[in-house]
Amino acid sequence: MNIQDVTTRFDFEQIVLPKENKEILGGYTSDLLSDVMANAQEGQVLITIQAHKNSIAVATLIGMPVIIICNNRPIPDDMKESAEKEGIAIFRTQKNQFEVSGIFYREFYCK
Repeated sequence: MNIQDVTTRFDFEQIVLPKENKEILGGYTSDLLSDVMANAQEGQVLITIQAHKNSIAVATLIGMPVIIICNNRPIPDDMKESAEKEGIAIFRTQKNQFEVSGIFYREFYCK
């Protein structure tokens, strides 16, 4: 799966879409960025409600190509700008973290 697949397979709002169509290798769900830094892996999607530029910094540090912001949280301009600069895709959804985690779990482990 890659970033372009996320745009076509799921009903997520596209906020930032980078030029590079990076591969997605799995997902990690957390709202605690220190937990993400300790346990997430390169290539995973970050599923969270943390809509601020620190999420971009953590995703960049780990090499996470996509952030899914849940519960339709507002996304500040400085987060969008950081994502564009770092090449991180941002999507937003009304779904909660449990629902989005289930979507990605099904995509990666139930085929």
